[in-house]
Amino acid sequence: MTYNRRSILSSGLISLVALGGTLGLSGCIPPDQSPAGRFVAMLRIIEAQMGGALGVELFDTQTGLSIGLNSGMRFGHCSSFKLSLAALVLARNAAGADDADRIVTWEESDLMFVSPFTTERLNEGASLRELAEFTQKYSDNAAANILLREVGGPAALTAFWRSIGDGTSRLDRIEPHLNNVPSTEIRDTTTPSVMARTVAKLIYGDVLPDAEKATLRQWMVDTSTGTRRVRAGLPGDWRAGDKTGTSIWPGMGSLYVDIGFVENPSRGPITFATYLRMPNESDGIDPAAEAALAQVGEVLTKFAEEPGMFPI
Repeated sequence: MTYNRRSILSSGLISLVALGGTLGLSGCIPPDQSPAGRFVAMLRIIEAQMGGALGVELFDTQTGLSIGLNSGMRFGHCSSFKLSLAALVLARNAAGADDADRIVTWEESDLMFVSPFTTERLNEGASLRELAEFTQKYSDNAAANILLREVGGPAALTAFWRSIGDGTSRLDRIEPHLNNVPSTEIRDTTTPSVMARTVAKLIYGDVLPDAEKATLRQWMVDTSTGTRRVRAGLPGDWRAGDKTGTSIWPGMGSLYVDIGFVENPSRGPITFATYLRMPNESDGIDPAAEAALAQVGEVLTKFAEEPGMFPI
């Protein structure tokens, strides 16, 4: 089956989320009587062990089936928005709206915490394509702000999401303020259910030409920050890529994000969107939180290998 933007919005494929309401909240499918229920129970255990709110959506791009926990709950993007920003740069280039090889420059005042590429290239500048690559691979904050400035600001990224059928995701601020996303915040948020499908549209759908999709997937594979999160729970021979995000903004606890894709050699790709919101504040990245997202990767592996749910 060919996956594209129109098929996911209008197909009649049965969704496990539709069958169970939001599976993580529904009692319609007892955990001991269905594979979907067992997977949700696994996710609930991870959430209970951490004492926070775990949002997950695992989306099978081949069949349209999915499972989720708190999949309709809003969570902050943190740096995970940079995947969509990189895709927007590639999409504008493909449409002739801009030239991704156009060189731009910036000032020293634009630099900030986590700006390795833009610091190195301060004197010579870089192309939009380079900035997109390094904001995805290395989460360069200054590169993200420069790109947002060049494409029309946060509202332009929100408009891009709307144009591909994502009516939920939004970006309202730039780095670093977009990371201030307490549980009551609506700005700079999305939901796991929507983002897992948006990822699928960007890297497997008809939003980008094939060459640009391949480029974006490779950038995701090359993103090293994700190797400690969902990807850490996957078999070593599966191809996977992602974009992470983290916020330890004072007063809001902490938030850990990982969105991406998994290509199981024996079946179609699965995209995922995972969010772990913790009530406790931290001075740095909490290894236990990353380990919890790695456990989600283990659930994803079982999801992909379940023979009764996903006929090849």
